[in-house]
Amino acid sequence: MEQQIAPLARLAEQFGKLPGIGRKSAQRLAYFTLNMPPEEAKAFADAIVNARNTVRRCDVCCDLTDHELCAVCRGAKRDGTMICVVEDSRDVMAIERTREYKGLYHVLHGVISPLNGIGPEVLCVKELLRRFEDGLVREVIMATNPTVEGEATAMYLSRLLKPLGVTVSRLAYGVPVGADLEYADEVTLARALEGRRAL
Repeated sequence: MEQQIAPLARLAEQFGKLPGIGRKSAQRLAYFTLNMPPEEAKAFADAIVNARNTVRRCDVCCDLTDHELCAVCRGAKRDGTMICVVEDSRDVMAIERTREYKGLYHVLHGVISPLNGIGPEVLCVKELLRRFEDGLVREVIMATNPTVEGEATAMYLSRLLKPLGVTVSRLAYGVPVGADLEYADEVTLARALEGRRAL
């Protein structure tokens, strides 16, 4: 019979709630945390509580921040005529790493998924529509993931935004740089052909 230490089991159970963490990984993390020096364990716990209490959504774009406005919305050199719509804050970081995009963002915090009970009212759609009241925005780039839900969300938002007189575009998808065509699946190749451009 396996011996259960209740506090350790509860700690492992909490780690097990994290995405990508299975039962064995959760146990390893629990034991690792237990073996931390007390000051490191306290700093770890304090960082979680502090982040939970201070990180909030930007008043404009709904990205995560610890201020009223995120760094992008505060940036004076950003192009206010373009908004790139993404699913979550990690997508903003990915696009920012390219150092190519100079416009603004809008974070939906999810995608429309009727099977999971997620409709447009759960997402930050009202906040997005509010950004068109001043008439400055000229283009919206849909950068949701190329999944069924991501495509449905992009189409839904496109139908809402086109009557406002803005250009709605979609990220091009296709063959990654350095890949061999023979290994690409049919959907990826079809997207690459659709998204082709002149040289």
